[in-house]
Amino acid sequence: MKQEIEIEFKNLLTKEEFERVKHAFGIDDRQFIYQENHYFDTPHFLLKEKGAALRIRAKQNTYTLTLKQTIEQGLLETHETITQEKAQSILNNPAAIQGEIKKILQSMGIAPNQLHHFGTLATNRAQIAYKGGLLVLDHSHYLQTDDYELEYEASHFAKGKEAFEELLASLNIPTRPTANKIKRLYTKKYGVEDKQ
Repeated sequence: MKQEIEIEFKNLLTKEEFERVKHAFGIDDRQFIYQENHYFDTPHFLLKEKGAALRIRAKQNTYTLTLKQTIEQGLLETHETITQEKAQSILNNPAAIQGEIKKILQSMGIAPNQLHHFGTLATNRAQIAYKGGLLVLDHSHYLQTDDYELEYEASHFAKGKEAFEELLASLNIPTRPTANKIKRLYTKKYGVEDKQ
């Protein structure tokens, strides 16, 4: 198990803006890596209500179970590397979740057997170092929807925010309020705007 605090800034892009970012940073299609995010919640979305999210990420034959919890500036992420067999077991029956993530869920009043897999979002992702952080360019596909997104992961909130806003301005990309991927999937699947 590993825990880390994630500070990230994100902005949805048009397809043209996505291509502009690729060109500006010399990113070609071979740099994109395919990954799938499988999301879980209770039928009444108790994790969402608590500002948390649970997923399995499958990427290059590795599988990671991650619980994200909202904190004052960023997200507290708890990661557990699992086998492909364990990932399949959890997808079929979330009660198979064990270890520290199970303990954290229980401390939130949620038992793994209350959870279900409610959707999958696939992403082609390219990452490059940028101003002491990590610039992430995503093309995601879910529920017959394609979207494009630029993220910036930073170690310091104020400096990261400034660097990201300067980058968007330099590329003539307007700042857009951008929900995270699980919220976009939820909104698309259930046809309701997310209020978080």
